Amino acid sequence: MTENTVRILEDAFSNGATDIEACFLAGISKQSLYDYQKKHPEFTDRKAALKEMTKYKAKQVVRKKIEEGDEKTATWFLERKGKDEGYSLRQEITGAGGKEIPQPILYAIFNNNSNAENSKDDQEDKSDSRGDISVKDNQHIAVLDSLGTDRQEADTD
Repeated sequence: MTENTVRILEDAFSNGATDIEACFLAGISKQSLYDYQKKHPEFTDRKAALKEMTKYKAKQVVRKKIEEGDEKTATWFLERKGKDEGYSLRQEITGAGGKEIPQPILYAIFNNNSNAENSKDDQEDKSDSRGDISVKDNQHIAVLDSLGTDRQEADTD
């Protein structure tokens, strides 16, 4: 591990490179890097810090844009970092009177072509063996229809 190789690794890590990418750029194996880190444990901490530098540089750019008065960047920043202060884009959605929205129950019956008890008519209706839903299989439409009326009754209460 030469001084130049370490410099190449440090440059790669400071640009957010992974161990594999940095080793490729330096022309060494991952094992060579790990062996070097065992002999020089302080390099492991330095590598971790260098890998964070790209994120730090991005933070500097954001800060500079905010200082320049860029409203779009300021808004973006507050939506992500000012959530506790009410700047979140997240919205709570509730039902009438703040109650929970009822969750519909949906039914789907999948073809099971391995079932030997299927009648000949059932076998003819099946489109393929991938478990696709056919019109004949979906016989629980009445249940779905009744959910719609239950919901309407609940909304009027």
